[in-house]
Amino acid sequence: MNKLLFSIFFLSGIASLTAQDISIYCIGDSTMADKKNPEENPEHGWCQVLPKFFMDDIRVDNRAVNGRSSKSFIDEGRWQNVYDSLKEGDYVFIQFGHNDQKFKDSTRYTNPHTSYRHNLIRFINESREKGAFPILFSSIVRRNFNEFGTLIDTHGEYPLETRLVAQELKVPFIDLNYLTEIMETNHGVKGSKELHLHFKPGDHPYYPDGKEDNTHLSRKGALLVAEMAVKELKKQRVNLATKLK
Repeated sequence: MNKLLFSIFFLSGIASLTAQDISIYCIGDSTMADKKNPEENPEHGWCQVLPKFFMDDIRVDNRAVNGRSSKSFIDEGRWQNVYDSLKEGDYVFIQFGHNDQKFKDSTRYTNPHTSYRHNLIRFINESREKGAFPILFSSIVRRNFNEFGTLIDTHGEYPLETRLVAQELKVPFIDLNYLTEIMETNHGVKGSKELHLHFKPGDHPYYPDGKEDNTHLSRKGALLVAEMAVKELKKQRVNLATKLK
């Protein structure tokens, strides 16, 4: 009887250790980041709404911050803080590029084929050191239609380099650059404004003077991007997809 009780307690102890919550750490820029006053602020990052898609035992720890590049995220110690928190079985969602291309700012700019590439490699290798699973995302597109109604790319070679690093290191890659291009195009020049922040003066109390922002997402846009991201996780059979609602 004592042996039976010992076995039950031993096995339940193992179960409690293996059943610990999985964390998704999101590292990136403002298009991912949590926004202040979400009940009032119409701007949302796509990782801000990500918890809605996962079961309760998945914890989304969104460390993305406005204005950060892969370089400044490292230089400010933000990556070290994530690295110190990582545990075996966690995931790291990595999306940089928007601010890496700021060539007039030496604190943020990275060459896509050298420092940007090596920063991505660092994120991947150090995540794996801790037993975590990195996933690379290319940057979402900007709403940049020309006079002919054609969506024009603004990210240059950063999405390509992200893809190449993913292929080389055998990391799951979700091409949000492509997926959001389709999203913007399908909504059209006019309809795509709803995915971003377009308000005339007096339209919204948060922007009394109006707002015209083609980079950052509205709640509607953020939900659509997050939905596309989790569908890709399922399509690519990433283990994390088993935790989707």
